[in-house]
Amino acid sequence: MKKYLVVLLVSFVTALSGCASDLSGDTYSRSEARRAQQVEYGEIITLRPVQIEGTKSPVGAGAGAVVGGIGGSTLGGGKGSSIMAVIGAVAGGMAGAAVEEGVTRSQGVEITVKLDSGRIIAIVQGLSPHEKFAVGDQVRVLTSQGTSRVAQ
Repeated sequence: MKKYLVVLLVSFVTALSGCASDLSGDTYSRSEARRAQQVEYGEIITLRPVQIEGTKSPVGAGAGAVVGGIGGSTLGGGKGSSIMAVIGAVAGGMAGAAVEEGVTRSQGVEITVKLDSGRIIAIVQGLSPHEKFAVGDQVRVLTSQGTSRVAQ
């Protein structure tokens, strides 16, 4: 039974890491493709490393509750087994939610740009190995339907 729980937990963590979306400036979702974007030019005036929190969906808590409930039900006997299943489900749900948030958390950067128009904006986006920003860089700010990104 323990082997079954380990396999289930590993599958759960692997599935969550596949759900993590890429928030970097060089990754587009399918719905963003072929959509016109407003382009503004500017200069980076500050950069600050930030952490982008992970997702908090019911998937992590639900999967954790299932694993915890199954694990808890193997302990004790009779009513004790049922009580341990409930305790295991609650603890597993909390642990599953924490695992999901931790697995999908990512490093990001807050980029403050002084646009050519004189307006100053800040955009947070994920770090990309393909784009390296530095203060003083001339960049493009692309905006579509309220979502903006900084690109070189």
